[in-house]
Amino acid sequence: MLDVTSTAYSPAELLHRFQARTSESPITHVEHVPAREGRPAPWPSWASPEVVAALNAHGIARPWEHQATAASLAAEGIHVVVATGTASGKSLAYQLPVLSRLLGDERATALYLSPTKALAADQLRAVAKLGLDGVRPATYDGDTSREEREWIRQHSRLVLTNPDMLHHALLPGHARWGSFLRRLSYVVIDECHAYRGVFGSHVAHVLRRLRRLATRYGGSPTFVLASATSGDPADAASRLTGLPVTAVTADASPRGATTFALWEPPLLPADPPDENLPEVRRSALSETADLLADAVVAGTRTLAFIRSRRGAEVVATMTRRSLDEAVPGLGDRVAAYRAGYLKEDRRQIERALLSGDLLGLASTNALELGVDLVGLDAVLICGYPGTRASLWQQAGRAGRAGGEALAVLIARDDPLDTYLVHHPSALFGRPVEVTVLDPANPYVLGPQLCCAASEAPLRADDLELFGGEAARAAVDGLTASGALRKRPSGWYWTHPGRPDVDLRGAGGAPVSVVESATGRLLGTVDQSSSHFMLHTGAVYLHQGVTHLVDELDLEDAVALVRRADPDWSTHARDVTDVSVLGVRSHVDAGPVGLYLGDVEVTGQVVSYQRRRLGSGEVIDTKPLDLPVRELRTVAVWFTVSPRALEAAGVEPPDVPGALHAAEHAAIGLLPLMATCDRWDIGGLSTANHVDTEAPTVFVYDGHPGGAGFAERAYATAAAWLAATREAIAACGCESGCPSCVQSPKCGNGNNPLHKPGAVRVLDTVLAALGAATAG
Repeated sequence: MLDVTSTAYSPAELLHRFQARTSESPITHVEHVPAREGRPAPWPSWASPEVVAALNAHGIARPWEHQATAASLAAEGIHVVVATGTASGKSLAYQLPVLSRLLGDERATALYLSPTKALAADQLRAVAKLGLDGVRPATYDGDTSREEREWIRQHSRLVLTNPDMLHHALLPGHARWGSFLRRLSYVVIDECHAYRGVFGSHVAHVLRRLRRLATRYGGSPTFVLASATSGDPADAASRLTGLPVTAVTADASPRGATTFALWEPPLLPADPPDENLPEVRRSALSETADLLADAVVAGTRTLAFIRSRRGAEVVATMTRRSLDEAVPGLGDRVAAYRAGYLKEDRRQIERALLSGDLLGLASTNALELGVDLVGLDAVLICGYPGTRASLWQQAGRAGRAGGEALAVLIARDDPLDTYLVHHPSALFGRPVEVTVLDPANPYVLGPQLCCAASEAPLRADDLELFGGEAARAAVDGLTASGALRKRPSGWYWTHPGRPDVDLRGAGGAPVSVVESATGRLLGTVDQSSSHFMLHTGAVYLHQGVTHLVDELDLEDAVALVRRADPDWSTHARDVTDVSVLGVRSHVDAGPVGLYLGDVEVTGQVVSYQRRRLGSGEVIDTKPLDLPVRELRTVAVWFTVSPRALEAAGVEPPDVPGALHAAEHAAIGLLPLMATCDRWDIGGLSTANHVDTEAPTVFVYDGHPGGAGFAERAYATAAAWLAATREAIAACGCESGCPSCVQSPKCGNGNNPLHKPGAVRVLDTVLAALGAATAG
């Protein structure tokens, strides 16, 4: 039974309360981030007195130094990115110049872009409450009605939207937005570090299309970007916008002290006891649910970040059940939040969180970005979120009022999480990653040039804006294929409709999840996930209610589900093959070869397992008949000669398991080097690949054309594979476990795996690469 209390807990006291749940401390490290005094600056002389007065009335006496510096650069027409910590007040850095300009010039307009609807809605609330006449801010997104859209086009001077709406609606309908574009003075790009990989590469071209059309109408906007701290914010912002950008990175805001704990769930005893069975670690989801329940009982407003939609639902459901057992009705103060909810559901949850009606929330990273969650005391992070930038963004959600905060990273049974909780220096005191995006990706560049041509004929001088030589080559290819037609005035889009281009790489329209008994739309799932989440027979969770999928209709993009309460979960299994199309670069290290190149990946979900809830026991495996998917992308791979493997003590029967184990761990550790997580990448290992004619391990980008992750892996191969080797060798298990070489996404059910062989494989690769480098 939980001990219900309303006492306010300090971070140290709450952490002690968490620890008291178990006899052995699961905490591997505690980092104390000290408080910091703020450095205020005077209001800039150019700032509108009306804006300053409104900010004063809302408790902002003076800006911090970084806010004033960034705002003044923007006011001078200098493109600027302010890259400072969470809760450092980046909003003021763009609000001050934008609102001052809108009040000083009644014809000026401004555009605000955010990666999520929740963040745009939050910014609308912030601007609206300032009560400035004539600004007329409005959100323009997929939830905006047709009538509202018409009013916004005609009257709003500050439009808050997202790259998807800019791409699908505003730019294709630019003739109706001509007046707005002609007067466009500022473009604000909030949380710009979120634009990475293929999504970031698409957004880079959407911004270039915006710049091109604004210029045609006579506009010349200044770009103001806000980012979490990143490895090179000026370079990343320049690649994103195609413009020279000045970075402001010295964070002058005050910060309350943060206690940051690394938490490894305990090992579970076998039931019944059996010394021949490997020990299993308690799941991070169960551990997070218990900690969230403890925090709510203690009266601590807490946000738990969960990696997956299903995980967020599971944690919320488990937490509510635990709380209701202690105090009936207390579970109502906990909810789940994730993408795919309907607009009304999202807004209701956001209001309840802001008002304090909710004490605990289990959320995906949909709430990671700048939404102002006032009054949160603690953050639970269930599994490393993939990058240090995201980790600090999520941790920064707590302590908003400047008070002390608690953040706890709960490790999943996963090679990277296990490595990090035992190597805190890999998290603390290190700079965050460089944002990876590649606007020259041909799978992005070609479709985006088609979009640009459909909006207005492409002229020769436009091609410099879209990448110069790469754009010229892409236009030649598009012309040869018939997608574009060349005329003296430029290149024209040849088809009647607009190009069908998905910025987020989901590969088609989202699949609607419909309750078959009522016809009610529950939510949506992107195409790329539907084969795994919505196959016939899948268990689907929505706001804590369990459903079974009766039918997945891919042609109509609909999944029919019914309510059910099964005592099992479902896990899709797939098969994958990789073909080498070409080599971009390679290292010849004698018996070892390291390669970067283009590959074609074919994959198919072929079956799913039903596993008993609680024990994880496999009940059965059922076949599926789903189409094959093809992906042309970029991969890094290494080969090892059979003779070198035999010399290292890897016997021929153990080679497949050794390579497979090394592949799993390498995928798990790559996020240490690149701004990705293991779900952004895939892999394959084989004892004799048809194209390399040698034992080979592939790691590839899970996005068409690549996302820059494989290039990063190739460039940092020695450090990446050394960390992989250390993670495997340091794990205390005998034959391999989820903490080292087992993968939650393995299509072969983690079979075969040979943990000692994986260490020997990596020793061989590292020794050869080291010798080649030294030579």
